[in-house]
Amino acid sequence: MLPFRIVDRVKFVVERQLVKGAGFQLLVVGGFIALISLVGGLLVVLPQAGEFEDAGAAVWWAFLRLTDPGYLGDDVGTWQRVVSTLLTISGYVVFMGTLVAILTRWLIAKMEELERGLTPVTLKNHIVVLGWTAQTPPLVAELFGSSGRMARFLEKHDAQRLRLVLLAEEAGAEQLHELLSEPGVGRRAREVILRSGSAIQPEALHRVACLDAAAVIVPSQIHEAGSLVTSDVETVKALLSIAAQARHFNAPVPYVVAEIQDMRKLPVVERAYPGAVEVVAGDATISRLMVQNVLHPNLSEVYNELLTAGEGNEVFVRGGETAEGLTLSQVASQRPHAVVLGLLHPAPGKGWQVNLLADPGTVVRAEDRVVLLAREYDHTAFDPKALPMPELVREPAQSLPPVSSSSEPHRVLVLGWNRRVPTLAAEFASYPQRDFELDLVSAIPLEERERAMNRYGVNLARVRGRLLEADYMVEDDLRRLDPAGYDTVILLSSDRLGSGEEADARAMVGYLQLEDVLASATRRPQVIMELSDPDNRHLLYGHKSEMLISPMILSHVLAQVALRRELRVVLDELFTVGGAEIQFRDPQDYPLPASADFQLLEKIVADRGEIALGVFRGRADDRGRHVQMNPPRDTYLDLQPDDQLVVMCRT
Repeated sequence: MLPFRIVDRVKFVVERQLVKGAGFQLLVVGGFIALISLVGGLLVVLPQAGEFEDAGAAVWWAFLRLTDPGYLGDDVGTWQRVVSTLLTISGYVVFMGTLVAILTRWLIAKMEELERGLTPVTLKNHIVVLGWTAQTPPLVAELFGSSGRMARFLEKHDAQRLRLVLLAEEAGAEQLHELLSEPGVGRRAREVILRSGSAIQPEALHRVACLDAAAVIVPSQIHEAGSLVTSDVETVKALLSIAAQARHFNAPVPYVVAEIQDMRKLPVVERAYPGAVEVVAGDATISRLMVQNVLHPNLSEVYNELLTAGEGNEVFVRGGETAEGLTLSQVASQRPHAVVLGLLHPAPGKGWQVNLLADPGTVVRAEDRVVLLAREYDHTAFDPKALPMPELVREPAQSLPPVSSSSEPHRVLVLGWNRRVPTLAAEFASYPQRDFELDLVSAIPLEERERAMNRYGVNLARVRGRLLEADYMVEDDLRRLDPAGYDTVILLSSDRLGSGEEADARAMVGYLQLEDVLASATRRPQVIMELSDPDNRHLLYGHKSEMLISPMILSHVLAQVALRRELRVVLDELFTVGGAEIQFRDPQDYPLPASADFQLLEKIVADRGEIALGVFRGRADDRGRHVQMNPPRDTYLDLQPDDQLVVMCRT
């Protein structure tokens, strides 16, 4: 064993003190200052003992020269001046340089620590979002934009204004910049409180005051394909952590809105969390909307209006106490700017029984909930200044006869692969009265996709499904698939690339290549394109496809269900097989006069047991929009031959 040198031992001791932080670093620098002052005092007191009263005065003299160069001109004698000069130079290096550097580094570190958001918030009745994903900025925009619904939410929880706390893995300027650039947020991004941490860490939940929140939103995180820790596993772990923290502090659990990808995990979520929880199935929701759009082309524009922030109409739910004792027909007559869709009745156990297209003569009870379509929340309230409209008498809603299967199946080509493809195939299979032929194309190896299908329990034989191995980015592969021979082509955004921008870049280039292939075809299929990044929604100007932006739709659902939990069952009813459904109808199927306004359309459609929602124009307006939902009652429709009616009916 080699012997240690004294210098090495001293270096080691000094190093161990320096790594302990600014306080210990200052002690080390203070020790050096004291040592230099002692040496400098001894250097002048020994040869010039008569100049100083004692050694302490000489050390004080050295300390003053070390810390303040202004004393340099007061020294007399060559030796004192030499020592004083050395002390002054040492002061610049040790006292001024090192001390200021340590204090500056400590201050910067403290500022960075504060920017990271490691300090627990001291708030109550706020909204917490656990996790940062591509849908977090539009989720914040939804919460800020829901003024009327938010006002009711704050009133219910006795809060003065919205306080929003976001938990991100590494909170900082990058997230703030994204919020500042998000439409609908802008300068209000300064009102958002960012905190660093993971939703599965108990200390991070304490950092955002999770137990004191009025609502907690848990969006689904993105994980690499094949990872053992899936997004649903992390969601369940977060719910377990919230419940454990509540037991530890003997506090009530908050209301939670959790997004999961696999709806088969719903019993696990309900077992993991003992409090009020609403589960939004992310993959299932997008898959339902895609299949609905395949069944009813152009429906994407309707639910893009209903399920995204901005101008247009939304679905609202109001308490029955606001219309207690009135019939639905009377409720509708008192709200000229809204369309009454139906009621929610309390279920015997828990939850709600959805009754859209309810009989207009149904009397509203205090415990019921009224479902309405309107542009603003204020339009869903009774307006004493507005002239009441005539009461509608709607015939009982009749279920449509099953769609007969034609000799030719509806052929669907799915280009690309992501985690929701098995859910999409299962959703197609949930329509037994429809005859589909589903071809799933991807460059991912066939064995891996077969395992994913089998793991989800999808029987592709029910939809005549085939797994094809090809890359739609290669023009020869795309032409061999003959996309013009299909009725619908769906372009999926991949979840295997590094970011939403990269995934959407691939999807958009694939779309442009598809358009090039279809340009020479005599028959054009319906094209549906999914995007992952909301910022890319304006890049394909003048596109001919129907666009579905998954994060924007899911963020809207999460935000609105957080503010009004009954809304989830309404959306499930609208966009799943069976029950009430939004469809397009030919105006020629109704006895409409040449000059009909929307109020007359409502009456005529009500005679069929349906609800008129608006008009889908064959030609787009100046903003590129075709659908006109809930127009003013006195607006003359001026229907053209290629226009269609948007109605709610039973299937």
